Amino acid sequence: MPGWRSIRGRVAVVITVPICLLLVVAGLAVYGRAEALGDARTTRAEVGLSLRVQALVHQLQRERGLTNGLLGGESDFRTPLVATRERVDTALRGMRSEHAVEDVIQRHLRRLPAIRAAADRDNADRDNAGPNTTDRAATLTFYTTAVDALNAVDPVADTATRTDPRLRDGLAALRELAAAKESVALERGLVNGVFAEGAFRDREYLTFTEVRATRVAALARFRQVATAPQRAALKNTFATDEAQRATAYENQARRGADGSALRADAGTWWDAMTVLVDDLYAVQQSVGDDVRDRADRLRHEAELGLAAYLVAGTLMAALVAGLAAFASRSLTRPLGALAEAAHDVARNRLPATVARIQRSPQGHEEFLPPAEPPDTSAAGSLGGATEIAAVAASLHQVEHTALHLAAQQAGLRRNTTESLANLGRRNQNLVRRQLSLITRLEQQELDPDALAELFELDHLATRMRRNAESLLVLAGQNPPRPTAAPADALEVVQSAVAEVEQYRRVLIAAVEPVRVRGHAVADVAHLLAELIENGLNFSPPTEPVEVHGWYDAEDDTYCFAVIDHGIGMPEEDKERANARLSHSGEEALLSASTRFLGHLVVGRLAHRLGEGAQVQLFDTTGGGLSALLALPGRLLAPAQAGPATPQPARPAVSSLLNGFRAGVARAEARSTQGVSS
Repeated sequence: MPGWRSIRGRVAVVITVPICLLLVVAGLAVYGRAEALGDARTTRAEVGLSLRVQALVHQLQRERGLTNGLLGGESDFRTPLVATRERVDTALRGMRSEHAVEDVIQRHLRRLPAIRAAADRDNADRDNAGPNTTDRAATLTFYTTAVDALNAVDPVADTATRTDPRLRDGLAALRELAAAKESVALERGLVNGVFAEGAFRDREYLTFTEVRATRVAALARFRQVATAPQRAALKNTFATDEAQRATAYENQARRGADGSALRADAGTWWDAMTVLVDDLYAVQQSVGDDVRDRADRLRHEAELGLAAYLVAGTLMAALVAGLAAFASRSLTRPLGALAEAAHDVARNRLPATVARIQRSPQGHEEFLPPAEPPDTSAAGSLGGATEIAAVAASLHQVEHTALHLAAQQAGLRRNTTESLANLGRRNQNLVRRQLSLITRLEQQELDPDALAELFELDHLATRMRRNAESLLVLAGQNPPRPTAAPADALEVVQSAVAEVEQYRRVLIAAVEPVRVRGHAVADVAHLLAELIENGLNFSPPTEPVEVHGWYDAEDDTYCFAVIDHGIGMPEEDKERANARLSHSGEEALLSASTRFLGHLVVGRLAHRLGEGAQVQLFDTTGGGLSALLALPGRLLAPAQAGPATPQPARPAVSSLLNGFRAGVARAEARSTQGVSS
């Protein structure tokens, strides 16, 4: 998992899981509140739409009653009918933007202009004593169907009311009251035509009884779901004088079931029933206002609940995140302090202690201060727990032990180095005395055979002196072998050849004349001797080892090339050997195998020659290995005589020079990238 490798990441992962679960629960709660708020807003808007639909229904009911009375022969209804039609048209135009109502209008009221024109034409024909051509029952059915379709439009969704019984009962009461009002209005229009005609025709009486039964059933259902104030308002509506007068006319109409003539004033009936219908509409508006107020209250409560859930969820998430951050910091800060202390020990205190011990004079031992009790207050001040304080104490003990061990190891290495250096100096003194003795014997000996053996003994002692000097080089000491005067390059090569065992196999090829400064002659000769002996050891006994020397004016360097035709070296081993030749620190000596001490001697000698002196190994053309030593111009002295004619270098030497330049370029590129060459 991302971040699992660190304590901070693990704490974050452990805390993230309950935070996510908490956010999921809070999100579900917020989603529920948001859904409730959306339902409340939808209910509020759709209750308003339902009330506007009922306003249109109210005007259509009035137009239906007046139209039916006009068709029955009551011409006095013409003037109020015109005003009612205008109100119906205004209400219809207001409904054009409501898709659900617009669909009903298109399906059920598209013939309204034709019905109106037919009613006007029939009324004009009646005034001219013409025949009645308009079917009053069909007209009544048209209006009733349209009103029923509008009443059936119930935009209020069930999901908005299922959680609030009061709102559900209010909407049910509104629907039942709309059905009861439609029954009263339909009865008004139906009986209005009957009174204007003077008798029931066809199935009109059956329709009359069905309408009354529908009204009674709707009012009964309304009383079941309505509140006490709403039931009282309905009771007051049916207790008015106009309602009583309408009831009397209704009872009179009930006696005309056999089709007998009815002697009743249609205008009086219309007025009484219109008052009753208007009163019922007022009760309907009151119920609608109650429902709308309830929807507003639910919307407000939903808004408050949503805000409360959002605030509570945000605070809870912030609290948990803060606690997680605090817990993480209480772990990471003391652990970070411990890590910093460990890094300080590893990078500063331990190396400084080792260096101080190594710099101490001989015979003056450097002791560490006594162990102090671990200070756990630092971990406590950073908010660390008991376990972290225990880790701090253990780290302090480890630090003290490591410092003591490092001091002991540094002292041991210093003593070992000094012992090796002392042994090397002793051997060097003995070899020097031996060489002096051999020189005197050579001067006194006259026998050629004995003199030859003395020469071999002299050569062997010279090799022993070089080994003693190599021991001093590895021990970090400067062998006391200074050369005051500059020496020619050929003399340096000859001095190096004299210090190897199989010197007869060494072929000194073209060596261009140049003088090496005196302080560098001994180190250059020693370095070349190591390279020549290495080539002799890893080449066949019958193959010579070539030595070349030339001056490169382009780089202002003098190059010595030691070329063998032996077994060579794999590429990986050659890279490691070049690394040993370029490193001269104590770490290289500690990590290198004893087989490669010669490489370390060469590397330290090259390092002692200063900046610009480099040694690199290359493959020899045709097989074998070549070593190239480059000396910078500052190690060269002006020649005593004019420069000799330079001898052309062999193709193998030219390729070595090109390879050396490429190797130097690669080393500089790696150095700029921060990689050790």
